[in-house]
Amino acid sequence: MKLLWCDLHANIHSEQLKDINTWYEFAKEMTDFWPIAYYPFHMRRDSTGIGLEDILEKEKRDADWEYIRKFVMEKSNSNYLLFMGYEWQGAGLDGDHNVFYKNLDEKLYAPLRYSELTDKLPLNEAIAIPHHLAYALGHRGKNWSTHNSLYSPFVEIYSSHGSSESDTTEIHMGRHIHMGPRTSGTDVLSGLKTGNIVGIIASGDNHVVPAMYGHGLMACYANNYTRNGIFDAFLNRRVYGVTGSKTKLYYDLNDNIMGSIIKPSKDNKYYATVDVECGNAIDRIEFIRNGIAEHTYVHNGTWEYKDLKDEIKFKFRVDFGWGPDLKIYPDIQSKHWEGEITTEGKIISVEKIWTNPGQKINYQDDKKCNFSLLTKKTTQTGKWMGVSGVQTEGFIFEIKADIDSIITFKIDNKIFKYTVRDILSGTKLNGFVEEAIQLAKDRFGFDSYYRSDPFWHNAYKFKINQGFPEIAYKKRVSHTFDGLKTENQDFFMVKIHQKNGEVAWASPVWVRK
Repeated sequence: MKLLWCDLHANIHSEQLKDINTWYEFAKEMTDFWPIAYYPFHMRRDSTGIGLEDILEKEKRDADWEYIRKFVMEKSNSNYLLFMGYEWQGAGLDGDHNVFYKNLDEKLYAPLRYSELTDKLPLNEAIAIPHHLAYALGHRGKNWSTHNSLYSPFVEIYSSHGSSESDTTEIHMGRHIHMGPRTSGTDVLSGLKTGNIVGIIASGDNHVVPAMYGHGLMACYANNYTRNGIFDAFLNRRVYGVTGSKTKLYYDLNDNIMGSIIKPSKDNKYYATVDVECGNAIDRIEFIRNGIAEHTYVHNGTWEYKDLKDEIKFKFRVDFGWGPDLKIYPDIQSKHWEGEITTEGKIISVEKIWTNPGQKINYQDDKKCNFSLLTKKTTQTGKWMGVSGVQTEGFIFEIKADIDSIITFKIDNKIFKYTVRDILSGTKLNGFVEEAIQLAKDRFGFDSYYRSDPFWHNAYKFKINQGFPEIAYKKRVSHTFDGLKTENQDFFMVKIHQKNGEVAWASPVWVRK
């Protein structure tokens, strides 16, 4: 089967359709296919003066829908598939869902209730995926009492909103204060524990760009790269979600892949196997039955004392950005970078950790990677539904090289050299302080202070994060569950934690008589 990546929640507003080609080009850089999630809503001023979010007039949303149909038909091909979709919210009583179609000849529907929506959707040729589930029932949180797994085969456990896994897990939902906080009963585990058969994904929901790093991605195991192949993976829940980098995750139970429904075993034992490769060191792997982590494999502490020598395979991440404070230098909002990373060994892979268009790998072979980046200082916090937090751009490199060989970083014509051993020993942070001093001198005639704040706080930086050997980020591990705990409602899943806080969730496997 093919492991394919996408962002299944790239909301594009009516006024953003003029930029759809930019979104498309960025999606091609970051994903294997792009399901467009048109957002047919806007903010309007009521006659009373209050601001309200409301659905666009039918004429407008239908015109936008036809524009998207034409775009998808022109751009979609056997090398890069596009799907048509839209966000449905209704009266807010059933939770928000994104509708996606397998084919390109369907309509946009806007009924008030979820059951009315599913009545209109073609079975096995459309899906309606709930997101930010853990908000309050009746207030855009998930209504499990109206759920239909035939049309909603999986759910979005994580996005820019945070995690809807449950109200007690480590990633809170703090981005949209007005929609939150999260609660119990609408969350993913509540739905699973009441017998619903739904897989698990993560995706963006940032309303800015597809596949922005840190807002979630989904992966699926498809038999082939076709509309039918991808929809077969969707309908059979062969999907999983990640919060950050593209964790490679394969999970099965009694040799049945994630998303499967199986019969009770003859020996009353259930053998769970996980194969995982992360972008950072693995911290732990939770083997979960019915929402309870019955066994936790702790990888942290199993590899650190091992002697590393000669040629090794390792990964490390490099981030670029930061720079002048907008309060002091309001006109400096972005920076172009030119960089090249060279190894005496061999580059195995390069993963793009990008948050905005404007990034490019100019040249890559097994010895070097040459790139151009555009980092932005603005965080878009003033934009409706815009993301918050400082954004950086970067890469995760996997390299095979001698532990004492040199990695050379040429960044804006400055040379930095580190051995592999140096990178494995800890993070290397490089600030362009001289440039920040010159900037202050040019703008204010100011070039000295009793502490470094005016310069370090306004310096562009690039960060070589601590690297990790393959034994830290790649693992195959198994666990045996004994018996069943419920009357025909047991489900088994795994959750992967990395040392840097990133998480991956596999869809469960269910045991049903």
